[in-house]
Amino acid sequence: MKSKVYFIKVVQTDEVPRVQAKLARLLRESKVLDWISEKDIAVIKMHFGEERNVGHVLPEYVKVISDWVSNKKAIPILSDTNTLYRGRRTNSKDHSLLACEHGFAPVRTGARVVIPDDTKKENCAEVPINQKFIKVAKIVKLFLEADALIDVAHFKGHLMTGFGGVLKNIGMGCATREGKLAQHSDISPVVDGENCIGCGACEAVCPVSAISLNKNNGKANVDGKLCIGCASCIAACDYQAMVVNWAAGGDTIQEKMIEYTKAVLDSRKGKTAYINFAIKITKECDCLAKDDPRISPDIGIFASLDPVSLDSACRDAVIAECGRDIFKELHPERDGNKQLQYAAKLGLGNLEYELIEVK
Repeated sequence: MKSKVYFIKVVQTDEVPRVQAKLARLLRESKVLDWISEKDIAVIKMHFGEERNVGHVLPEYVKVISDWVSNKKAIPILSDTNTLYRGRRTNSKDHSLLACEHGFAPVRTGARVVIPDDTKKENCAEVPINQKFIKVAKIVKLFLEADALIDVAHFKGHLMTGFGGVLKNIGMGCATREGKLAQHSDISPVVDGENCIGCGACEAVCPVSAISLNKNNGKANVDGKLCIGCASCIAACDYQAMVVNWAAGGDTIQEKMIEYTKAVLDSRKGKTAYINFAIKITKECDCLAKDDPRISPDIGIFASLDPVSLDSACRDAVIAECGRDIFKELHPERDGNKQLQYAAKLGLGNLEYELIEVK
């Protein structure tokens, strides 16, 4: 049976209040949040955007969702995980400050921001899934334990996965740094000798003593045989000397990401809803620290209880609007359809959908 995907059109000339009204109408007509109960802790999974990024979902739109939750007498919380790469979102303190700077403060969104520190074991969970690539997924516990999870994603292109929507926002976005590294790369981090100053911060945080300072040049060295891929050294280095070989996992990253998505969603049957904003559709992820230009006209906002159908509908809509597969054109080495096919194969949703336009 086809899954239902609800859609309301948004054009570039729509001002923020008009988009807010359209989003409210979409939530009302689709009923995708009607299952949330009184006193539920409802985590709204976000991407707050890297510093200077302007493509992320606006806090004014998130307020419509959090108000909807509050009106049901549930408790909305905005959350994301810390990043593998160096930037303002590497640790919980700076990440939270950046979210506030981007407007995600309670006074503007009606919900507080909670970004768990994944360097603390109590915030992390290991989920056995025994899949082709991932046997045990490393997930931030908040996303597993919340009474309700609302996945709010900016639908856009992506260097490693062709495009990114709600599936990526869950699979990559709910993983700990260790989990992110497992998805992105098949090898341990390496040292950029030009950036390394030999401060020893990476050596100090390594839990398995896989890092040492070279006696000859004072630079850090990673023993790949000992490294467990926890990514602690990446977060500890202030000089961007710990480098991930992003291309190493290029052939498998989409399937690993979907296996992580399965690790999150398998225990959340009937407790998750998905919303994609196909607005200001950019070439790259919101991790890009600049104003990435549009690659497509604005399409609209999509909502569903099926993440596979939702991402499929958004991808199809963008391709139809552009008259060509713009994602494949911009990232020729990545076929975004791969993640959809694998997600359907793992039982995360349907490729076939019924698109219902809300007028």
